[in-house]
Amino acid sequence: MNFELTEEQVMFRDAVRGFAERHLAEDALKRAHDPGFPFEVARLLAKQGMFGITFDPADGGQGGTVMDAVIAIQEIALVCPRSADALQAGNFGPIRTFAEYATADQKSRYLERLLAGDMAISLGMSEPEAGSAVTDLVTTATPDGDGFRINGSKVFSSHSPDAELFLIYVRYGPGINGIGSVLIERGAPGLTIGQPTRYVGGDDWCQLYFEDVAVGSENVLLGEGGFRKQIAAFNVERIGNAARSLAFGRHAFNIARDHALERHQFGRPLAEFQGVQWKFAEAAAQMEGAQLALYKVACQAAHGLPSAHDTAIAKYLCNQAGFFAANEAMQVMGGLGYSQDSLVEYCWRRARGWQIAGGSLEMMRNRIAEGVFDRRFSQRPPKGI
Repeated sequence: MNFELTEEQVMFRDAVRGFAERHLAEDALKRAHDPGFPFEVARLLAKQGMFGITFDPADGGQGGTVMDAVIAIQEIALVCPRSADALQAGNFGPIRTFAEYATADQKSRYLERLLAGDMAISLGMSEPEAGSAVTDLVTTATPDGDGFRINGSKVFSSHSPDAELFLIYVRYGPGINGIGSVLIERGAPGLTIGQPTRYVGGDDWCQLYFEDVAVGSENVLLGEGGFRKQIAAFNVERIGNAARSLAFGRHAFNIARDHALERHQFGRPLAEFQGVQWKFAEAAAQMEGAQLALYKVACQAAHGLPSAHDTAIAKYLCNQAGFFAANEAMQVMGGLGYSQDSLVEYCWRRARGWQIAGGSLEMMRNRIAEGVFDRRFSQRPPKGI
């Protein structure tokens, strides 16, 4: 069992880091406080072949591996955390689901612009009454001629203030098998986009309202029975979440480590105080374990979709380790770390959000327990209660 990156992966890692240091380091703090989608960075990354890293070359992708995408996200995040969000949007999340299941016609209409960084896609999954329990969604797709009419609403949709295309989970019929998805363009009659609401992490989202939105059959991504495919693909989305969470924690860790070496108190560097040393030791140990778990599922994805159990473990560990490292970094730096003049507080805010997004820590614990006992556990009360 080899725990080291291959020679090719090391070369790729170094190339990505060099690119980031040359082109993204200078305005990293400024980007962190801009809530809009970073289209300028997205286009720059796309020109370097870092969008669609795992996608089929026939679709305009690079034909690489999930490990390649993880390496790229982490190296970009270590230089400019906000730019890693653009890289995530070009490799994971709704764009990956789209690339996996879209028809040739749908790809011809949207994928080229998405992979060029010229257009953002937003995922409409969560609803006011269906967050973690996504199978409770009530946004309906009612047959209407050759297509459907969409009615309902969505919340917490990333990049929704800037997206031109929305991948929306809908209900065609009852039960899990009645769930699928459609594609809706911004400006579609009946689609209303609410006022932006800001996350603690700094980016904005808008509630989406659908009132008899007409969707032709050509914009159905997955029909009835498509839910399991969408959720299976979502395991890979969690890899991107975990990669950023851990990398943001490491970014804050690196800043605080340099601070501890340079900052003097009582005549000696902070790094010479045992209490400070233990903070870094604990953070380093947690991040090392989380990194190995992340690499494990990234390697699994090279041979198909990763195990849901192992993905849950990786996300859980990376979310915990990333936030712990950022939190301890802030504590070490005191007021400097808490100030928006430092990227530490930004990394702290973003890492906290990933303990909720993409499957909360509580959901990950449930999924891990199901793997431990090799059975599913319903969290709903028994019928009749």
